[in-house]
Amino acid sequence: MRFFLIIAGTISLALGIIGIFVPLLPTTPFLLLSAAAYFKGSPRLYNRLINHRRLGPYIRNFRENKAIPVRVKIVSVTLLWGTIGYCILCLGLPLWIRIMLGCVVVGVTWHILSFRTLK
Repeated sequence: MRFFLIIAGTISLALGIIGIFVPLLPTTPFLLLSAAAYFKGSPRLYNRLINHRRLGPYIRNFRENKAIPVRVKIVSVTLLWGTIGYCILCLGLPLWIRIMLGCVVVGVTWHILSFRTLK
């Protein structure tokens, strides 16, 4: 069982890291899943993740405060709208796909902004 938890944590960690750069792929939920899997599967990997210089604050901030820093909110929403806006306006997609993308961008924006802001 530990082996599968470590594999699941590693896959989730990879998706979380990719999510830093891809607007629609969330970072924090995947990092939280990685932390939970590593907590049960490998305390050593859990400690490395929690104490990581770049990834640790994502997990700690959310676990302790249930909040997202202002800078992260601004960057996330800006990249999200820029990427999806480009797809909607410039790619010549069918109308139903444009409407679906519009609904996704509004929903994800609402989700990001619904969390408290970490000061």
